[in-house]
Formats: sequence, structure tokens, C-alpha cells
Amino acid sequence: MNHEEINALTAEVERSGSFLEDLEKEIGKIIVGQRRMVERLLIGLLADGHILLEGVPGLAKTTAAKSLSKAIDASFHRIQFTPDLLPADLIGTLIYNQRESSFMVKKGPIFAHFILADEINRAPAKVQSALLEAMQERQVTIGDETFPLEAPFLVLATQNPIEQEGTYPLPEAQVDRFMFKVIIDYPERSEELQIMRQGDTSDAAVVMPVGKPQKLLNARELVNRIYIDEKVENYILDVVFATRQPGRFGLESLQNKIRYGASPRASIYLARASRAHAYMRRRGYVTPEDIRSIGFEVLRHRVMVTFEAEADEVTSDDIIRDIFDHIEVP
Repeated sequence: MNHEEINALTAEVERSGSFLEDLEKEIGKIIVGQRRMVERLLIGLLADGHILLEGVPGLAKTTAAKSLSKAIDASFHRIQFTPDLLPADLIGTLIYNQRESSFMVKKGPIFAHFILADEINRAPAKVQSALLEAMQERQVTIGDETFPLEAPFLVLATQNPIEQEGTYPLPEAQVDRFMFKVIIDYPERSEELQIMRQGDTSDAAVVMPVGKPQKLLNARELVNRIYIDEKVENYILDVVFATRQPGRFGLESLQNKIRYGASPRASIYLARASRAHAYMRRRGYVTPEDIRSIGFEVLRHRVMVTFEAEADEVTSDDIIRDIFDHIEVP
């Protein structure tokens, strides 16, 4: 892609970006602070990737997902994962119709644009697998019929990092299906004052639709056209390969701290998410800064640390930070 084509694409992105401004404005009526979480939700939407949210209760995870769905006039279902949940409670089942002597399909709550899987680690493996299969295949099979899930389809799964009793931790191979793992922290004092005042009034703000799901799908097509230079592609590969073979990149100190490096999905999602991040910044091209901005969310659940690293209180975020600080930026 030549310079003129990139400029033309950037101009197109700037025109299209007003849709995002309207979205952020509507969500901002309800959500105080948590800009990083909201931005990651929008990037996940634009890049067609699911998101794992980790944070203590009360940090507006459900409210953010619901507000986002209302802002684009999309369907939303919240599913509370519990130990007694069954796959049929999620995807649906066959019901016998006595009058017609036949089975009919009753679709489950998975059939929506936005799914909030609350406390996903509280449900057993069969239920987790049913959700993750729907995420990967974008379809659900009930009996002998297969039903495609309508686009856009975004799963936001939450995990509570505090209570681990009676939970079923997601296997690493299944966590890999999520584009992002976003860590949500407490709000600042000034933000919490605003939240307290907002929650103490009967005049609750209302999110108004600023577009239809098709508008988001059009934006997604534009995101897929955003230019990534070969040097930036190689930068992505250097970062991912450094998690697998740190010694090759002069990071011998990490050799005994990484148990497993990032999978090929990391390379795919870094490229897709960096395009969406460039779109959020109104650019028709990706820069290394886009990679660094979304790198922690894409890599933190894909880099497994060793027991030695855990003993030294070294986290995957520490390792990713070392890699980004060391790899040469093009």
C-alpha cells in the first residue's frame, strides 16, 4: 500500500470514527472512569474477539456490557455461572411437543449479540466447553440441527480473583480462546465520589442507541483494511517468539521463568487488536505503539510462568514488560 492509499484510508477512518465517539459518550453517561476497560470492550468488538474480565465484584463489568449493547441496539443476555448449570441451560435443548408428536428446539440464552458469562470459573467443565465451542465456531448444535450465531457476537466472561472455593479454573488451552484478559482495578477516589453521588439519585441516566449492529459490522470491515507494514509484522513475531525462546533475543534471565510461551493465536490477535487500536486512534495504519498498548491484555493469559518465577513473585505481566523493554522497536 502506497502513501496516498494510506492517507485515503486514514481519512476514511476519521469519517467513520464519529460512530465510536457517540458510543463512548453514551457509555460515559453510566460508567464513571474505567476508560481502559471500555476501550478494550470496543477493541474486542471491532476486532471480533472475546474478552475475559478479572476483577472484584462491583466494578461495573455487567453495567458496561449492558450499556454497550444498548448503545448499538443489540441483544444482551447475562448468564450467572453456577456449579449446577448444565450445557442445555446455556445453548438450549429439544422439547417434546405432545400435540405434534415431535421434538422442537428451545434456544438458550447464548443466542444474543452480547453474552456476559458471569463468574465463568464457577461452572463445571462441560458448561465452559459449550460456551467456548460457541465462541470459536460461532454456531451451536442442538440435536441434529446447527444454528449460526448472529454477528456481532461478543462474549464477556468474568472471573472473581478473590474467592476460589468451589470454582473450576479454566484450562490454559481454553483461556487461549479469549483475545484479551483485562484486569480491572478499583476506581480513583474522585471517580468513586462521582459513582457514590450517581448511585444516590433516582434520576438514573439512560443509554440511547447511536446505531445498529450493522454499523459496527461496517466499521469492522474498515478495521480489517488497516495497513500493517512488514516491519511491524516482524515486531509482533519478535515479541511472541521472545515468550517462547527468550535466549534468542538476549533475554537469558527469562529462560527459567517461562513455562510456556504464547501460542500462534497471540500473533493473530496482536495483529487484529492493533488494527482496532489504530482505528480507535483514527489512523489507517498500525504503529509499534499500538502493539505495546494492547500487548499486555493479549499476552498475559498466554505466558505461563514457572514455579521458580512464582516463588520470586514474578508475574506474566513482569515478563511481558521485560520483553517489550528489550525487543528493538522498528
